[in-house]
Amino acid sequence: METETALEGKSGDTSRIDRIFRLRERGTSVRREVLAGVSMFLASAYVVVVVPGMLTAAGVPHAVATTAVIVSTVLATVFMGLYANLPFVLAPGLGGVALVAVTLIQHAHVPYPVAMGMVFWSGVAFLLLTLLGVRQLVTRVIPDCVRLAIGSGIGLYIAMLGFRSAGLIDFGPTGMKLGDLGSAAGLLALAGLVLVTALSSRKVPGALLITMAVLTVAAVPLGVAELPDSWFELPGGLGPVAFHVDLLGALKPAYLPYLFALFAAEFFSTTGVVMAVGERIGLADDKGQIPSLNKPFLVDSVSVIGGSAVGGPSMTTYLESAAGSDSGGRTGLTSVVTGGLFSVLLLFTPLATMIPSAATAPVLIFIGMSMLAGLRKIDMSDPTDGIPAALVVAATLFWGNFGTGIAAGLTGYVLIKAAAGRFKEIHVGLWIMLPFLLYFFVNSVH
Repeated sequence: METETALEGKSGDTSRIDRIFRLRERGTSVRREVLAGVSMFLASAYVVVVVPGMLTAAGVPHAVATTAVIVSTVLATVFMGLYANLPFVLAPGLGGVALVAVTLIQHAHVPYPVAMGMVFWSGVAFLLLTLLGVRQLVTRVIPDCVRLAIGSGIGLYIAMLGFRSAGLIDFGPTGMKLGDLGSAAGLLALAGLVLVTALSSRKVPGALLITMAVLTVAAVPLGVAELPDSWFELPGGLGPVAFHVDLLGALKPAYLPYLFALFAAEFFSTTGVVMAVGERIGLADDKGQIPSLNKPFLVDSVSVIGGSAVGGPSMTTYLESAAGSDSGGRTGLTSVVTGGLFSVLLLFTPLATMIPSAATAPVLIFIGMSMLAGLRKIDMSDPTDGIPAALVVAATLFWGNFGTGIAAGLTGYVLIKAAAGRFKEIHVGLWIMLPFLLYFFVNSVH
């Protein structure tokens, strides 16, 4: 009798979950969704180590940064699962974090609250475009060659940060130079790059996380990492970063291209990931279009705004969501499971603290290099497209600022197309943006 009651209760719980997430409708089950959630977590858990490390370099206390990243990731991912019913994981995007932590705070000396204000307004712009249904406007204004180059420029920038954090490159009075490749940290990073590439090519689940774990274990006897005093610890408070957002300071005209850089990175990243993963889980129609895109875009934009409030900059939908869909995830239950697993990490912040930069550097390099794939889609045989695209990547690397890279690429596109007499290919929106781009470009270089 007790067994029957238990089974009835279990059946009732399953039925309730099925109604919430429409499991049968999408041809999946609770077990498959849970396994997919675990896979998606393993594929994306590296953000809890990599992103706080980048924010710490900008002066944010590590414990606070770790808590901010985990909290924003949990809330955004669960929100995606419950509201949009899609198997996506959201976390601070490496491109946006690099712009905030390195370009804005370290190089331009922008105060952290102002940087968070820029993140907030980029989220508001994304939200308004979503609610007004004019997302296509952005895709029409920004030429494809520049749009594709933005991701590659950001990728190269992220890879450079990885090389630098491991000591593989250094910056002196004469510019960039080779670092100490024979150091323990340098050798670990190079070995890690080989390992993560090999594991990823074999499609090993959690390849990035496995690489960081192996390198951290090896780093302890080499003196590159130290064991923490305790493995468990209560989460660090968000006091130093929570609600420290300067909304007015972020609206200075000189910051507008930075705002656009944050928005563009988030907008195009989300669009690409949602389309790619949505097609994998069978949501695309006969024309390859995915209906009801407003929900994931709404979640993403609200998450950007909310993330700025808790110190989690530039939330975005991660490509690692594909790990969930490839494991059979078809509904938001996958996201809820992933969010739940991330919340457990709040008690393991000392473990994240002990992981050295030599272990995170190969992950940054691998991810950054992987983002260069977008260059393949650019018609480099047409110099009026190829040169502006190359300007985005080159200016980002040479000036260490992908806000400058985007400004250089868009400015170059307008001027080159105009000089070539191909005015019809220049959207009127680019002419309106040109004075701001020129102002930013001149001031950021000098």
